[in-house]
Amino acid sequence: MTDPGDSPAAQPDGTRRDDSLLRALPGLARLSAAAWWRTLGWTAGTSMRTSTRLLRAAASGEPPAEVFREAGSDVRDYMRELLGLVDEEDERESEERSEEAMSDRDGTATAEALRDRGRELLALSADVTFDEDTHPAYARILDQLAPDEARVLRLLFTKGPQPAVDVRTGGPLNVRSALVAPGLTMIGDEAGCRHRERVRSYLNNLYRLGLIWFSREELDELSRYQVLEAQPEVDEALEKAGRGAKTVRRSIHLTPFGEDFCEMCMPRDTAGTPTDPERTEP
Repeated sequence: MTDPGDSPAAQPDGTRRDDSLLRALPGLARLSAAAWWRTLGWTAGTSMRTSTRLLRAAASGEPPAEVFREAGSDVRDYMRELLGLVDEEDERESEERSEEAMSDRDGTATAEALRDRGRELLALSADVTFDEDTHPAYARILDQLAPDEARVLRLLFTKGPQPAVDVRTGGPLNVRSALVAPGLTMIGDEAGCRHRERVRSYLNNLYRLGLIWFSREELDELSRYQVLEAQPEVDEALEKAGRGAKTVRRSIHLTPFGEDFCEMCMPRDTAGTPTDPERTEP
């Protein structure tokens, strides 16, 4: 009796299955190699982390059993990731972590969450292996700056403090003197701002971010105040203040934090900076 599998009609199908298997072998080999490499890398990393945890546990008096339980949890998590398994509990935890991160960014974190973050920072400060290249606030500050504000910071960083004047009404011995125009400067012109009418708002924002401060002291170069006081804006304010109007000289500086921020984020050179068409000389 003839086996149906040996019939001539069945042989081509068997041959096709064998050919498909042979063609799939290189792909299967690559997948196996990739999985082996990932497993090897993960094992080395886990071994190092576990050893570090054991040393810290020994120093702090933490029971080693807790460290091994954490390592076992890492193994389970890795196997689920390798096999593509995600359970409902993992999804809930991921959503909770995302919601907690969002609440932190929105400023609505709970008191306990804030204390936990404080403890983490203190722990990192005691970790000699932790190295922080830049202040974590720098990236967020850059997101809150207008392009013209970057020009203002670069001016203060490269040219130093800038003069400012307040225009006040006159009065005997400064009694009943009223402020007419505060904080008049040439920063918008000197920095090449495209929206000079917004300079006061720019300065307020930079002050809010802790990058600049307004000093009551005047600069040593009196000629800079003479140039400022000759500007049309100051003349208009003096006329508005009336008889006996006067200017009070101030100055605007970078804070130490602002200097560090500019050192890291603002280039000193002006190469590649677009020229303001209103300031271009013929």
